[in-house]
Amino acid sequence: MTASTRFVLGQNQYGKSENRVVKITRDGETHHIKDLNVSIALSGDMEEVHRSGSNANVLPTDTTKNTVYAFAKEHGIESAEAFGVRLARHFVDDNAPIHRARIRIEQYDWERIETSQGGARFVGADEIAHSFVRKGQETRVAEITYDGHGIQVLSGFKDLTVLNTTNSEFWGFLKDKYTTLQEDYDRILATTVSTWWRHNWDGVDSHAPDWDRSYNGVRKHALQAFAETYSYSLQQTLFEMGVRVLNTRDEVDEIRFSMPNKHHFRSDLSPFGIDNEAKDGAVYYAADRPYGLIEATILRDGAEQLIPVDMTNL
Repeated sequence: MTASTRFVLGQNQYGKSENRVVKITRDGETHHIKDLNVSIALSGDMEEVHRSGSNANVLPTDTTKNTVYAFAKEHGIESAEAFGVRLARHFVDDNAPIHRARIRIEQYDWERIETSQGGARFVGADEIAHSFVRKGQETRVAEITYDGHGIQVLSGFKDLTVLNTTNSEFWGFLKDKYTTLQEDYDRILATTVSTWWRHNWDGVDSHAPDWDRSYNGVRKHALQAFAETYSYSLQQTLFEMGVRVLNTRDEVDEIRFSMPNKHHFRSDLSPFGIDNEAKDGAVYYAADRPYGLIEATILRDGAEQLIPVDMTNL
């Protein structure tokens, strides 16, 4: 018995991370752009490559990179989710040693630059429909996992900063000898939302959700809940955002949020004889760290929690 046989190989995966692919679709003079960052992780019969170095069951990571670009050209990119599903199925179904594929995607959105109405056109251009400015509100994300049987699709976004200037309080909290925070009955509530949600579509039914419509719906209802909830805690606001999404999007069974409390404290202007009350239009200083970090998962009754708790941890 060799020394290596006394040890067991645990969970393992490999792949090519952060493949930046930009696909341009030309519809006459109007162009469309999809800008993705695709990371691939593959698992399967990988015992020998770890123990002896045999690469017989290893699909090179360079091949996975090439597949991303080839699929983008051959099949186009309808959405991050649809593209990820196509890749995951290919890696598992077309490569026998690979039993599980996980595709993580960040999508960077662009919007068209509005041109002037004064006829400022370069010679030969009737319309300008190919100039874009990068959207800066959030980054769309997706994760697709396929094991040869069922598909799990997670969608989400990160780095979406939101703020309410009122309709937020924080008081009645637990206090001990180290507590110095004062109760607040009219405060700024600000956070940067990172979230993942799980679709109940498992790939067996051929009718997949409309991924873009689903994404836009979740985003809209989460933001509306943030704006419309009179908040006594960030936890309460988070929960209401999740409930609103589940109430309005039947294709979603589970949603998880990570929401740091972006603290805004009223500046102490009393040394200058100046009152600084919220009701009069206060001046605040924004503290970027340390920050309170609020995280939770909201599920439909009877649904199983499947989104890993550390996926949204900042």
